[in-house]
Amino acid sequence: MRPIIGVTTFLSEQSKYSTVSRNYIDSIYAAGGLPVNIPIISNESNYEDYIDMLDGLLFTGGNDIAPYYFGENPVRELNSMSSIRDEYEFSLFKAAYEKNMPIFGICRGIQLINVAMDGSLYQDIYSQCPGTLGHSPEHTASDEFYHAVQIKVDTQLYEIFGEERIFTNSFHHQSIKQLGNNLIATAYSEDGIVEAIESTEDRFLLGVQWHPECMTKRHPMFLKLFRAFVEASIQYKQKEVSV
Repeated sequence: MRPIIGVTTFLSEQSKYSTVSRNYIDSIYAAGGLPVNIPIISNESNYEDYIDMLDGLLFTGGNDIAPYYFGENPVRELNSMSSIRDEYEFSLFKAAYEKNMPIFGICRGIQLINVAMDGSLYQDIYSQCPGTLGHSPEHTASDEFYHAVQIKVDTQLYEIFGEERIFTNSFHHQSIKQLGNNLIATAYSEDGIVEAIESTEDRFLLGVQWHPECMTKRHPMFLKLFRAFVEASIQYKQKEVSV
């Protein structure tokens, strides 16, 4: 049976829909997982019942994370925030992490993981990181290569791609500043921005700053990320069944 992969959602501007891009769904399914969207439930902070039914958890892209979660006031360039989504995802992360469930974070997702592990963020790399190159093109298709990423050898990410340098897309203005506990940076863009992280512990906890879900159909190499995540979720499922 396919492992069940939970996919985090976001609220529409009118708060009428709890939704997510179909690209995440298609990529998970193509990699062998069974995607299930997890809705944002009003006034709810306990999502353990959802975690109990899952084999893996994917944190998706979207809103800026509120800077008070890492002890800062907002800079002028901060964009949309949603405390409702922040609380929902931090609750999901805590429950999944405590169960040693495989966790994969994309764009906002890598930032969520880092803050959940007591790390911090650059709220706006263009104003806070001198010499920053382009990371958020306005008129470029989401499946286009945009900038290079350097991958460290002897890391899980290197095992997945088998290459030290790849090109990715890029749609973000925030990034990791101080790494959270038990995390290491495994890839950087050539201006020094952290592009990937993973856990120092024996678990699947991986985050990337780009959007591989937008690339998998045109550039199948990015499906390797989802396959590695799904495989870890299969192993987790098997352990849970045997307990």
